[in-house]
Amino acid sequence: MKKYIILTGLAFALASCGTKKTTAVAATPVAAPVEEKAPAVDLTPELAEGKNLYENSCARCHKLYEPQDFSKEDWAPILVRMQKKAKLDDVKMASITKYIHSQL
Repeated sequence: MKKYIILTGLAFALASCGTKKTTAVAATPVAAPVEEKAPAVDLTPELAEGKNLYENSCARCHKLYEPQDFSKEDWAPILVRMQKKAKLDDVKMASITKYIHSQL
């Protein structure tokens, strides 16, 4: 009798693990949320240099963040801290800062 109970329990356990119930759901297209981006700013040669410095200096160590990911106030300590780590002089840092601020 114990064998039948054990075998029945094992059969139920295996059956419950092996089956996957799915429900038919009508495919309803869901519109992806539209991100609002700031209008693109025409880059002057100075801003283009800042963008180039940002992309090449910062991407060496980590992923690049979009300038809009942080506010102007949030960027200030980030840029100060990263200037030291990237060993950038004040002129290069000013160029990067102007580029970041132009994109906000």
